[in-house]
Amino acid sequence: MLKIESIQDGIVIDHIPEGRGMEIYQLLHLEEQKQSVALLQSVRSQKYGHKDLIKIEGTTLPERLDILGYLDSNITLILIQNGQVIRKYHPIPPMYLKNVIKCQNPRCITSIEKNCDHIFKMSPSGTYRCIYCNQEISVHA
Repeated sequence: MLKIESIQDGIVIDHIPEGRGMEIYQLLHLEEQKQSVALLQSVRSQKYGHKDLIKIEGTTLPERLDILGYLDSNITLILIQNGQVIRKYHPIPPMYLKNVIKCQNPRCITSIEKNCDHIFKMSPSGTYRCIYCNQEISVHA
């Protein structure tokens, strides 16, 4: 059995749906981190069967953690200080998503112009709409 040590200071991204850990790793640009990052895939879980898990050692948290609230409402963020869990929470979906999903409308400016950011805003109904063409995105990326 693989043994991964607990972290003393940092964050654990837990309850990632199995197979989506690498996607989250890339969306959070964890390859650019200057601290230890562990991506565990297909970890056994009594509650979920199998899940992915990311452990990030250090006091600097990655940017864009809010996008995890969009990706899956079951994801849990666990903040750890001095080897103790200080907070567990589910991230809240952000008002804006920038370069997380792409607009599927072929007439949208993002489909035509290169280097145009893909920006979606949450509507009052809880769905996301492209800020340029108002195209609704209905499924998580």
